[in-house]
Amino acid sequence: MQLVHKIATSLAAVGALVLAGAQPALSNSSPSSSTAAATGENTTYIVLYNQKSLPADLSARVGRADGTLVAGYDAIGVAIARSTSTSFATQMRSDGRVSGVAASRAIASVAPSGAQMSDSHDQPSELPNSPATPDSLAALQWDMRQISAPQAHAITGGSPSVVVGDIDTGLDKDHPDLQQNIDFARSASCESGVPNQDPAAWDDHHGHGTHTAGTIAAADNGFGITGVAPNVKVAGIKASNDDGYFFSHMVVCAFMWAGSQQMDVTNNSYYMDPYLYNCRNNADQRVLWKATQRAALYAQNQGVLHVAAQGNDSDDRAHPTFDDSSPNFPPDAATERDITNACVVVPLELPGVVGVTSVGNTRQVDGDDDPNDYLKAYYSAYGVGVAEVTAPGGDFFYGRGTEGQPFGLILSTWPSDAPCGRSVKEDTAAGSTTYCYAQGTSMAAPHASGVAALIISRYGDLDNPQNGKMRPGSVAAYLQQTADSQPCPTELPLTGAPGSSRATRPYATALRPDGQVQECQGGAGYNSWYGNGQINALKAVTHRSGQ
Repeated sequence: MQLVHKIATSLAAVGALVLAGAQPALSNSSPSSSTAAATGENTTYIVLYNQKSLPADLSARVGRADGTLVAGYDAIGVAIARSTSTSFATQMRSDGRVSGVAASRAIASVAPSGAQMSDSHDQPSELPNSPATPDSLAALQWDMRQISAPQAHAITGGSPSVVVGDIDTGLDKDHPDLQQNIDFARSASCESGVPNQDPAAWDDHHGHGTHTAGTIAAADNGFGITGVAPNVKVAGIKASNDDGYFFSHMVVCAFMWAGSQQMDVTNNSYYMDPYLYNCRNNADQRVLWKATQRAALYAQNQGVLHVAAQGNDSDDRAHPTFDDSSPNFPPDAATERDITNACVVVPLELPGVVGVTSVGNTRQVDGDDDPNDYLKAYYSAYGVGVAEVTAPGGDFFYGRGTEGQPFGLILSTWPSDAPCGRSVKEDTAAGSTTYCYAQGTSMAAPHASGVAALIISRYGDLDNPQNGKMRPGSVAAYLQQTADSQPCPTELPLTGAPGSSRATRPYATALRPDGQVQECQGGAGYNSWYGNGQINALKAVTHRSGQ
């Protein structure tokens, strides 16, 4: 599976899954050009205009360039088009209104349903909150105890008026532990570049999206697991194909959809293909980065907080030097390249995005004897100014503590028909229900998204009584202010966990991609490995009350 290449998880060695807009104008047709053109592969393109609006003749202009208009996002000046013409990009660039054109590289397999983007969703002036209780598999959820989620649930399990958009591989629309919390009206597939609300289109055939969704909002229903915010709603926004590629036209569509639907939070446990690092001094990569930045900002302006996984390559995002994994499409196209701070991971390093690193369950040695200090997962990327908070993501090799059994991994919901290396089955009234163990910053980010949803549920009406919404900046500040600070470790493990393939290998051998040792920089209040610290759900929901 291609998701191995980067979706924030890292389990191949242990036999478990490696997962490492104003109203947008939509169009899905354009006139055909009568001019013969050289034919190549059917390719999807991002067309970035100089202005944050689209020209009235957009459809005709795309047609004259031997293309088909898939979607036009007028609020951000971005169009998505498809063409087999090898001269399409050149023809479009000849229009002085166009800033740039770049291949998004995917061939969408899902046709748009023609669903319109409505941006009116009423919310009560006072958000309803109610407590939640642990479910039958709670004993296996060490991650929830590590962030004090059960104590927070005694105060609130979140509000059904709060919606988290899970931008991922979709989610299992039939999973019994998710179904009651799925917002079907706001779920959609963006695989084609335009939202398709047919549940068959956004259903998860991979598993990754179902896993992240369960961590966010698995229901308080007496069986299975309990999510961080088990009373909120989760909308599945499929922004990949079933092979796990998240191309730019899919991600642009996903952010625009989240904004138009006035969601409260998006969870982003992926990086945007085909480049791990998009270098802004490269013309094509700049187009992909800029278009996605505009879409993410559109959603932020509609009140959406974006939370993103830091990544699983052990790299310092603030000081990248080397990348040998890009482009990852077509397969075997990657080349070694030297990179600088001009190159960024999308969406992680877009403005306003909350970056989340990963910790396991092993308490670190740092000289202060605080039992709440945990060691960064060996695979987790990090970086000053990029890492905002940390959260449990699991660590099979070095992060198996007293609470971390079995395996030191994160257990969450999973489609019954998707492969899983280490699973738990539970019989319910709805039949056999599947849960899967996984690790990665993909698993850490939804913990932070869930706490963000609890913050909005608890304080949204106080922050903005008119519509019960908190601005993204306020939510991010609460998330960071209530985190448990984690100082840099003074010692690192000399060996891995017993029984693992790293049992005799020191943590220091988990090197950066350029072969350098990972270094934690900063003090106890903020540093490159943990940001402002590990999220704390109880502190988050008692922050204003001072309890």
